[in-house]
Amino acid sequence: MSTTAHHDGPLEHLEESLEHHGLETRGIEPVPDAERTATTRGLLPTWIAANITVLLVTMGAGLAVSFGLNFWQILVVGTAAPIVSYGLVGLVGIAGKRGGAPGMALSRAVFGQRGNLLPGTLIWVARWGWETINAVTGAYALLTVLDILFGVRRNTALVVVALLLFVIATFAISGMGIRAVRRCNRWATWLFGAFSVLVLGRLIVKTDWNRVFGQDAGSAAAMVTGAGLIAAGGMSWAPAAPDFTRYLPGTASSAAIVRNTVGGAGIVVLPLVLMGAVTASRMPDLARTADPVSFLGAVLPLWLAVPYLLIALAGMVLINAMSMYSAGFTAQTLGFRIPRPWAVSVNAVISLVLGGVLMLAATSFLGSFIAFLSLLAVAFSAWVGVFGVDMLRRREYDATALLDTSPAGAYWYRAGFSPAAVTAWALGLAAGLLFTRCDWFTGPFAANNPVGRYGLGWVATIVVSGLLYAVLPKPAVVPAAPRNPTPLAV
Repeated sequence: MSTTAHHDGPLEHLEESLEHHGLETRGIEPVPDAERTATTRGLLPTWIAANITVLLVTMGAGLAVSFGLNFWQILVVGTAAPIVSYGLVGLVGIAGKRGGAPGMALSRAVFGQRGNLLPGTLIWVARWGWETINAVTGAYALLTVLDILFGVRRNTALVVVALLLFVIATFAISGMGIRAVRRCNRWATWLFGAFSVLVLGRLIVKTDWNRVFGQDAGSAAAMVTGAGLIAAGGMSWAPAAPDFTRYLPGTASSAAIVRNTVGGAGIVVLPLVLMGAVTASRMPDLARTADPVSFLGAVLPLWLAVPYLLIALAGMVLINAMSMYSAGFTAQTLGFRIPRPWAVSVNAVISLVLGGVLMLAATSFLGSFIAFLSLLAVAFSAWVGVFGVDMLRRREYDATALLDTSPAGAYWYRAGFSPAAVTAWALGLAAGLLFTRCDWFTGPFAANNPVGRYGLGWVATIVVSGLLYAVLPKPAVVPAAPRNPTPLAV
């Protein structure tokens, strides 16, 4: 059945009123050319905000303590990882300006209307975990502020309340839509940047640099593994990249999309990873703690720790808001015939439940986080390999066909599936899992080869899925129909 629907007059007026007050009512339908007025400069604060998380500090500590890397090695890792991962994110984002639709809606043109349900479901479920991790980190930040300011010790009830407040704030921003997300991202970027300079300045003054620079160098294998893990976190944004470029005009510079995506991420990732490495010289237990946030109260004075934690909390709210914003589109492509804000609410409830389980049961946050990242990256990379290769041969997307889920639609292919895309995706996913090793899962080929030892199962996934899709026979690319200037509702 086609998902295209026509609005009556009163409903159109209601949506226009909501849009006027800042609520985005558009679903997965392509954005009309007249409304595509965003600029590539706006991607810079978007991807800065997407990385404002103390999880990067914890991972920096892990590179120093668990991986045994020295300062200079971590500098290389913290530079290379965002270039690789967010370079791919930026490249996938180019599809957004070409098609004006969210990533998982454009994916219908690649996998077929039914075939797209397979990677779509996996990516949607994977986002539950990503949002849960961020919700837990945000709740820890709030609990740490309460402890520092008022001496309030956490208990089960307080954990639940903190999680609930975090999820409500996340839902409010993501439910409002792209304008609210962009506005909050700009403010968060300036505030986080200002206080990060203060924090870094204090660390420079207070750190025993002889101890930091005196650490022995780790192995090259550990560097590759560390870079792969940090890059894996960035890879999780790849399917969502077109969601934040769909309002760009078709004439927007592709190079600028990639440049601002990589630049925004790199500005944040490198300093936070280095901050974690330096802090670990004083607090080596940071890499093994079940709470990735409370250390800030120990290494910073009260006047700096509290505002920095609050800004970091706001950043984590925005990260989850961006993720839930995209998850709402994914839910709609899976057939949930509900408005985008209500689709967002499904993920909000799930992250609340799973977050409570993780906070009350986990003993090693970093171990759980690294295991999750390893599997998350493989799940997303299978899609990236196929979709990325398809972008090399496809310059346009048929706006009408993206929404036509009937057998008459141009993207129906064979019984709703593109055999080449689905086969390449499935085999790439399987190959990646064979070479993946983490606390929760060990593939049969993960121990006795460089790919498995270096934690690069997600790289194997991209390579296998991309190469298979490139060589398999594909359905003919149907020329894009003229764009319909009238928004379509889903």
